[in-house]
Amino acid sequence: MVDETEPETDGQAVARLRATAHPVRLRIMSLLTAQAMSAAEVARALELTHANASYHLRVLHDIGELVVESEEKIRGGTAKRYRYDASRELADRTSGIDDRIAYARANAVEVERRLRDAAKGAASSSDLEAWVPVEVWHRALDLLHEASHLLHAEARPASTPDTVHVSATTNAFTMTGGLDGEAVRWIPAREER
Repeated sequence: MVDETEPETDGQAVARLRATAHPVRLRIMSLLTAQAMSAAEVARALELTHANASYHLRVLHDIGELVVESEEKIRGGTAKRYRYDASRELADRTSGIDDRIAYARANAVEVERRLRDAAKGAASSSDLEAWVPVEVWHRALDLLHEASHLLHAEARPASTPDTVHVSATTNAFTMTGGLDGEAVRWIPAREER
């Protein structure tokens, strides 16, 4: 498990990215954003075997993506209830291009699954490769960061009355050929305070 008191090493960042670059694990993290669940509950919700759900939960817990929110005694054993806390701040998640591509592919598979289940209604989709001023780039990143944290913070358990089932995926990064490194370093606005 990642010790959050120590800075994350490059090796830990790569291990974290590789472990999350799996469509089932991405679904589990989304599911556990709204509520803590046991392996049996995750298995039922995602139509997995209990063993498969337990395995993926262990992998995510071991790399520090999930926290154990509680434990309860069930039929002579102990069931852990895991939760994904997207609001906790982690070290910079830099890694090699192959690892980032693996993560993007896993995300693409998950987005494709979600699109097959899309309902009619409000939606937004955007794709852009462009050159923009650094200040505009930083403002856009702040807005994306704020939107992501808002959605994670307000996530509710599945089928909660007066809620809408949504999908939101963001992927924004600087490209080669322009300013890079310290010239475009970004610190989220909420972390500057």
